[in-house]
Amino acid sequence: MVDILNLALPYFGLIFIGFACGKTKGLPESGLAWMNFFLLYVSLPALLFGIMSKTPFAELNNPPFLVATTLGTVIAFFLAMLVAKLLGRLSLREATLAGLSGAYGNIGYMGPGLALAVLGPKAAAPTALIFCCDSIFLFSIVPLLVELTDRDHPSLLHALGVVARQIVLNPLIMAACFGALAAALHLHFPVALDNTLLFLQNAVALFVLGVTVALRPLDRIPWDVPGVIAVKLLVHPLLAFGLMLLFGPFAQPWAATAVLMASLPPALNVFVIARQNDTWVKPASVAVLVGTFASVVTLTSVMWVLQTGRLSFP
Repeated sequence: MVDILNLALPYFGLIFIGFACGKTKGLPESGLAWMNFFLLYVSLPALLFGIMSKTPFAELNNPPFLVATTLGTVIAFFLAMLVAKLLGRLSLREATLAGLSGAYGNIGYMGPGLALAVLGPKAAAPTALIFCCDSIFLFSIVPLLVELTDRDHPSLLHALGVVARQIVLNPLIMAACFGALAAALHLHFPVALDNTLLFLQNAVALFVLGVTVALRPLDRIPWDVPGVIAVKLLVHPLLAFGLMLLFGPFAQPWAATAVLMASLPPALNVFVIARQNDTWVKPASVAVLVGTFASVVTLTSVMWVLQTGRLSFP
């Protein structure tokens, strides 16, 4: 268990240091606007492109695994929407952001590092697939549902057109597609370009996560947040485990990676997107904060079970 804590605590440590700095210095939240933009539109797409482009394309061609992991995320998304809507009496627009919180884990900055550390190099391909497919699904369904609740559109066709443009131009979806294309064509980039992408990937995302949530006032936890966190940290991993058995058999590192990635806490991007849409902003920040703290127990437990072989797949 000590080895697991040594792997996990540096990730959580960066978040908690950022949280402490945000609470201590009391910096204005507006000062993080450009950093949040950088993470969502530059750093995370660079990370996704790097993972996809460096994974052999043949290993990415695994439709049963793709369907199983994406289905788990789809179920978690709509279940979190339903739970939040019932507990908090939310509108469809608010429930959409709650669904994102219940399905979108920190698969960018925590996922790859933890998966490779716990499960070894064979976790690279399934990590890339999950990162790609979850991003494509979530960043397609969220703008669709948000735009459909916007009454300013003159027609349904206009709303669908806006959604289509947002999906096609989404930096994460574009990065996933270009990365898969680069892998398929076996493209090798100059060292300077590779290093540039590496620098962009190594942004201080986890530190910024801590600072960002620290600057949001926390006087109470909204009723819908605990249910959403339970879906993300408990139900989503169980869904991943069950779907691995249902659609398998898969190699142990692949199935274990699916469970580990599903166990990650809500990503900072949930709060960034909530603020962009001016919807469910405070609960989103609370969900990220409380979910991250709770995952110190849940995520490290999953890592321990997987690394010690107590959870095996036929």
